[in-house]
Amino acid sequence: MSNRIKHIISEIEDQYLLSEDFKRPWIIGFSGGKDSTALLQLVWLAIKGVAPELRQRKVYVVSNDTLVENPIIVDYLTGVLEKIEQAAVEQGLPIEVQKTIPRLEDSFWVNIVGRGYPVPNNAFRWCTDKMKIKPTSRFITEQVAENGTAIILLGTRSSESAQRAKSIKRHEIRGKRLTKHPHHHNTFVYAPIKELILEEVWYIINSMSSPWNANNSELFKIYSDASADDYECPTMVTDKAHTSCGQSRFGCWTCTVVKEDKSMSALVDKGQEWLRPLLDLRQSLVDKRNVSKNRMPTRRNGQHAVTEDGQNQGNYTEKYRRDLLEEILITQKKIQETKPKLDLITNQELVAIQVIWNRDLNFNYKVSNIYNKVYNKEIEMKAIDEKLQKEIDLLKDVCKDNPSDYDLIQELLIMQKNKALLNRKRGLKDDMERVIEKYLKKEA
Repeated sequence: MSNRIKHIISEIEDQYLLSEDFKRPWIIGFSGGKDSTALLQLVWLAIKGVAPELRQRKVYVVSNDTLVENPIIVDYLTGVLEKIEQAAVEQGLPIEVQKTIPRLEDSFWVNIVGRGYPVPNNAFRWCTDKMKIKPTSRFITEQVAENGTAIILLGTRSSESAQRAKSIKRHEIRGKRLTKHPHHHNTFVYAPIKELILEEVWYIINSMSSPWNANNSELFKIYSDASADDYECPTMVTDKAHTSCGQSRFGCWTCTVVKEDKSMSALVDKGQEWLRPLLDLRQSLVDKRNVSKNRMPTRRNGQHAVTEDGQNQGNYTEKYRRDLLEEILITQKKIQETKPKLDLITNQELVAIQVIWNRDLNFNYKVSNIYNKVYNKEIEMKAIDEKLQKEIDLLKDVCKDNPSDYDLIQELLIMQKNKALLNRKRGLKDDMERVIEKYLKKEA
């Protein structure tokens, strides 16, 4: 172990024992990747060096699952978190694992297939906030409410990128280890490994035993297999059998913000052929994103969304959302030939999608029919389907003497719902008056 790594462990131990803030819990964002693994490993060793009676500060290992993570990472991370939980109890350490997930209404497929959001890009990157930031932020807020304050430990490193180096420097309080969190009130950030370089991170992982008895060579192999040719990094290890490893970033397999998912492509090229349907579906999401026929001329808030050359750029049409759901289920069925327990979209999401379609007055398509077509079996949605049919029949019966009223009511309900969802009631009265006036002119 190098003197610098020993110094970091000693510094972490010193910070942990600060008497004036021992009630402030530590929250470690743990993705299972190389940096968060190295960070937790050093924190673990530091706390283990503290006398049992002085281990008064709670440490939460928080892992966020977006529900569309790379399946290879999900399998690995699930096993590691179980080992962390077990080892913490056995070793008498105040370390607790917490898992966070997006709320159902914030999940990837509910927003895309249900609400018709276009898949994210750099100009409309709605996914990060809904699927990553909000779930963990809720946990942090709960801890601050309970304890008055909290400290977040990050595995960010200055050498990782110029942008991260600037971010760390910008929020740093000179001469102090803790920095103020830019968004959370009464929350501080501690980055113990910010000065480590990549080779030192891999040294910690490959040459130091995992204190929770994980096999770190599995993590090394995942990075190695996911390395694209232009993402190679040297490593400082003691075992000459180790090859060079990649610094590929793992994230959502559905990510359409990046031009290419190099880590997933590399995994497929190196033998994980069962992942190819995910690559194909992701590419389909990219290719069909800006196709005018797949998009509405307005956004969900009613705002006009047609380009100067006449291309629709609003939310996805009902038909495309229906076709996309079928494409997702077909891909899921292919994946389940190799991984029977792997669901790309959950049953809860399917139910939520149907509910949103009903609220959008999208009566043309039923989730249960699409599911049945792909899997040749019924999904339990009878109660929802029966309620939907009653609503349709009731509305049509009320408007039977003047069928155009049915369309008017639909449009007014959608407008009111969109305003309510956005908590923007301003302008609703004027918008409704314009719609009514349009229908009156049509009737005249």
